[in-house]
Amino acid sequence: MRSSSHYHYHREDDDDEFETMVEEFLQIPDTTPEPKKRIHIERNREEGHMKLWNDYFSDIPTFPHNIFRRRFRMNKSLFMGIVHRLSQEIEYFQPKEDAAGRSSLSPLQKCTTAIRQLAYGGATDAVDEYIRMGETTARNCLHNFTAGIIQLFGDYYLRRPTPEDLQRLLYIGQQHVERAFGVLQARFAIVRNPSSLWDKNKIGNIIRACIILHNMIVEDERDSYGNTSVFEQGEDQDTTFVVRRPTNFGATMGRRADVRDTPGHHQLKADLVDNI
Repeated sequence: MRSSSHYHYHREDDDDEFETMVEEFLQIPDTTPEPKKRIHIERNREEGHMKLWNDYFSDIPTFPHNIFRRRFRMNKSLFMGIVHRLSQEIEYFQPKEDAAGRSSLSPLQKCTTAIRQLAYGGATDAVDEYIRMGETTARNCLHNFTAGIIQLFGDYYLRRPTPEDLQRLLYIGQQHVERAFGVLQARFAIVRNPSSLWDKNKIGNIIRACIILHNMIVEDERDSYGNTSVFEQGEDQDTTFVVRRPTNFGATMGRRADVRDTPGHHQLKADLVDNI
């Protein structure tokens, strides 16, 4: 049997050895990698809003009405009505301030970003340099915009057809649904291009929102000569088609007047619908 003094001696040795191990451990350098800091890019969103406003929405904009319609796929009055309704009733589009008191992205910037993605179907970061918006934010804009369009303007997609509407639907069926879908594709390239960035529900919302917007645009331009042919070439002009000067100017003007005769067009269309 060991004496108490012998036990006490070994216990003190153990304490010294433990303290030595702790000191050696504390001297080992920490090799744990530091977490990477998020890169902050100052995009000057206020400057982006002012440039957008001066280019398209000021009293004397840089770009005229025809360019606005080609790039936004609709008349300015209709677009501004959509922006106003979204900013009034959808929280995401309401003006806000961050913790530093700076204004957030404006409703115009958010709606323009969404429309550009629908119209051109390009990458979500393509609007960064002009509108000053990152890729993730641009994707969120498109998601909230399409959801807001469906929520606020769903009547343009799901509405009870009148007998005249049924006649028109039959007329469209006889004239091939592909043509109607082709018009939608011409107006919104995102419908035509493949996408691997969205799930099925979001793709469905995009299609429904495009149909609603298309119906709103058709109603807005019902009495005008608006068409989707100006959208086919996007930002570039087609220089492969050459128009030759007519030899009989008077006959050409007569044919032009006949083609642009609005009452005649509506009467012929109504006769064709009735015949079908």
